[in-house]
Amino acid sequence: QLVESGGGSEQAGGSLRLSCVASGWTGSRYCLGWFRQVPGSECEGVAAIYKGRTYYADSVTGRFPISQDGAKNTVFLQMNSLKPEDTAMYYCAATNNAVLFPLRRSQYNYWGQGTQVTVS
Repeated sequence: QLVESGGGSEQAGGSLRLSCVASGWTGSRYCLGWFRQVPGSECEGVAAIYKGRTYYADSVTGRFPISQDGAKNTVFLQMNSLKPEDTAMYYCAATNNAVLFPLRRSQYNYWGQGTQVTVS
């Protein structure tokens, strides 16, 4: 089970921190990612962490660092220098399959319920 939290409304230039608790998932064998979607648009891979490496979409590189806690079952997305175009529903995703493309939605088989981020 994946449970996101931390979304909300923020002004442009501000920060938000998203958290995703991956209940029952421990260790670093699996891949965790953050995706976002605006109604009517494709689901976009934002950031992922897999085997100690991090992956970012060009649109968030340098602004949205992804990290895990020591127990490896919570993943964070620190969202800095927010822009109005960051407004979207953000989803946490996970897979314990081998991953070739960590920012592709098709690589993941477990999803959270989503948390809304609105930047004005």
